[in-house]
Amino acid sequence: MAKQVTGQAKFQVRGGQATPAPPVGTSLGKYGVNLGQFVQQFNDRTKEYNGTPIPVVVTIYNDRSFDFITKSPPAASMLKAAAGIAKGSSVPNKDKVGKVTRAQCEEIAQTKMEDLNARSIGQAAMMIEGTARSMGIIVEG
Repeated sequence: MAKQVTGQAKFQVRGGQATPAPPVGTSLGKYGVNLGQFVQQFNDRTKEYNGTPIPVVVTIYNDRSFDFITKSPPAASMLKAAAGIAKGSSVPNKDKVGKVTRAQCEEIAQTKMEDLNARSIGQAAMMIEGTARSMGIIVEG
């Protein structure tokens, strides 16, 4: 008999630094998942990201087993790292907090391509540039 899906949980955890505390515990605890097993598998799979937030989608089955898919880091966190800033601007249309180049935006787009709904790297880079502008980061030619 095939496994039956009981639920699905989506949350973000820092790569290689997951613990059974929230958001992991609150999201998966209600399904009776072995949190230690999830934390160990997640940390093993994401150790190269070391502290970067990683979105994860966990599918829980009726026998309390699970599968999970990790996504690429959010564009905002990658842009903050590229610009060397701690956070985006609270008033992005007036206060500019950093600068990135188009080449850096294309590199981020290349990394995120599988998670974006763009058909080409050029379109994906334009999406990343839009995110940068909305954070108060200047995109230089």
